Amino acid sequence: MPFDRILIVDDQAIIRKSMADALRAKRHSVILAGTISEAERQIQRGKINVMFLDVRLPDGDGIELLQKLSNMPDRPLVIMMSGEVNIESAVECMRLGAFDFLIKPFTIEQVEGTFKKAQMLSRIMKVNRNLSNDVSKSLNLLGESPAMLKLKQLIHKVAPTEATVLVSGENGTGKELVAQDIYNLSSRADAPFIKINCAAVSETLMESEFFGHEKGAFTGALERRIGRFEMADGGTLLLDEISEIPPRLQAKLLRVLQEREFERVGGTKTVKVDVRIIATTNRNMKQAMANGDFREDLYYRLNVFPVHIVPLRERKEDIPKLAEHFLYTSCKRYNRNIPGFALETLDAMIQWPWKGNVRELQNCIERAVILSPEEDPILPEALGFIISNSVHAPAKAAAPVEVKSTESKPEPILSSLDELEKRHILHALTLTKGNRSHAAGILKISIRTLRNKLNEYNYREPKATSVPCH
Repeated sequence: MPFDRILIVDDQAIIRKSMADALRAKRHSVILAGTISEAERQIQRGKINVMFLDVRLPDGDGIELLQKLSNMPDRPLVIMMSGEVNIESAVECMRLGAFDFLIKPFTIEQVEGTFKKAQMLSRIMKVNRNLSNDVSKSLNLLGESPAMLKLKQLIHKVAPTEATVLVSGENGTGKELVAQDIYNLSSRADAPFIKINCAAVSETLMESEFFGHEKGAFTGALERRIGRFEMADGGTLLLDEISEIPPRLQAKLLRVLQEREFERVGGTKTVKVDVRIIATTNRNMKQAMANGDFREDLYYRLNVFPVHIVPLRERKEDIPKLAEHFLYTSCKRYNRNIPGFALETLDAMIQWPWKGNVRELQNCIERAVILSPEEDPILPEALGFIISNSVHAPAKAAAPVEVKSTESKPEPILSSLDELEKRHILHALTLTKGNRSHAAGILKISIRTLRNKLNEYNYREPKATSVPCH
């Protein structure tokens, strides 16, 4: 991956030029300076990734500049250069944080070799920094079901690599959030993250959106435009709903993925890019290939590392945690005080099929927060879908099924639901300062049901604190 800015600081023009030519040939951005003051001005203008710094300069000592850089929070990797074999200076430079020390005269091969090592170290440092950051970087995905834990493991494995990822799943499952997490945890997290929704771009404009166009390439092309691939150079490009790309453009996309180069619409100059691709789809890609709607070679080029998101109806144990999260964010957004969900509401959410997946759940809870009276828990009616009369009864199969075992296995969602139910009941008692009648009213259950629940929890009334008499 090319570095954004490399600074070469040396008072000999021929050394600066030869080093710059070699690095620019690898598509790196190189800046030159002949003095300490010029180098400091370049540093102030923007982040420097790697610096080649001569020890002896006309207006000062490069080691002094290295010492200044050592106090910068986002300092560059510094490679010191010197024409003198001075062990003391080399040791001092390494003590101050220099990455390496080159003795003049050196060859271009030595420069390139040292630079590759610096580039590799920089990538490792980025990955470690991203992985060691607060977990909030990976909080896009909520849930602790086996399916979600497996998904998170896959994300952490593939994120630090350069592999192309194809994220599949139904609408509303969170494919873009998965892509965002992969980007956040990658070594390209400081580089651009460019997105394009292939389903939202017309076929006539899609090629220009991808690759850009030159001035006059077509009617209305009044100036050159940079495409999404070029914008993402050095970073990551998300091709959302990749299955919607028309067949005519699929061949061109395949070439870019293979060669990492293209021409703008109406242009003849080849543009080279270094882009990591993450694609998403909600379609059955094998069926699309069988129908002739999608090229097999393009599919296999995209499907290097497949990641599938399980629909919400197949991981219902995640619903309570998701519901609490959306309740909190919606209350904060609309400045409302809703204490939680009634027990029958939680039961209804567990049983609902959620064809729209997590997005549908989020929208239902947001609507319920707006409609529900403040200080009252959310009732099933506020969710906006019809609840059957038997919502509290165990779900029954629509047709007879073969019984393979006489042992009944508990549903995995029950422990999550029971724990959430317990928290709501105890929270209601806290709000009412132990008044069971009021708590039962808030929870929309009978006193008898509340008493039975508290007996299950081995609940004991808190003892009143006695005050000694004097």
